[in-house]
Amino acid sequence: MKLSDAAEEILETLWISQEEKGIKEIDLGKLVSENRDLAISELKNIGYVSVENGKIKLLDKGKEYARNTVRRHRLAERIMTDVLQLKMDLMDKTACQFEHMLQPELEESICILLGHPKVCPHGKPIPPGNCCVESKWIVEASIKPLTALKVGERGKVAYIHTHNDKKLQKLMAMGVLPGMPISLLHKIPSYVFQIGHTQVAVDNEMASDIYVRIQR
Repeated sequence: MKLSDAAEEILETLWISQEEKGIKEIDLGKLVSENRDLAISELKNIGYVSVENGKIKLLDKGKEYARNTVRRHRLAERIMTDVLQLKMDLMDKTACQFEHMLQPELEESICILLGHPKVCPHGKPIPPGNCCVESKWIVEASIKPLTALKVGERGKVAYIHTHNDKKLQKLMAMGVLPGMPISLLHKIPSYVFQIGHTQVAVDNEMASDIYVRIQR
């Protein structure tokens, strides 16, 4: 069952509030969404939310759909920054539009393409999907931070894991993007790696943000 975009946005807000901030109810007046009242009625009719005394609450029945909506949004943010290289302000707007178009099959394909990223570009956790759970042992064995590689070891960039937007943009400017071939050349005094046809030197902190799918 596909809900309206406005209903999905409300579910997303409620899930983040409840699961990440520990706030179980939100004042209706704080919900800013197009067609808000229609969307709330839509959610109430299928038992996803309850509304009492001017407050709205996410019910157990709606948690899975809400969680998946958050997952799609944050995956959309990753594809916008890691692959399309959009700036953060444009990425936020575009990701909101793109998330509503993602079907489960496409969602999993994007997740696999990006190497099952754990966080969005803002550093917030991406709820894992079935593809992440099913391939967890494979991912853990084949994806490592650059700092864990041996000199001479090579692979492809799986994803960048950083909470710092400036570091993310700097790495992307170096050409560190998902799917790019990468090999570690030196560890001392700094980490020197080859990305494509370019050699780059970074410190330990930045090297630890680069996750590599090892070439077997």
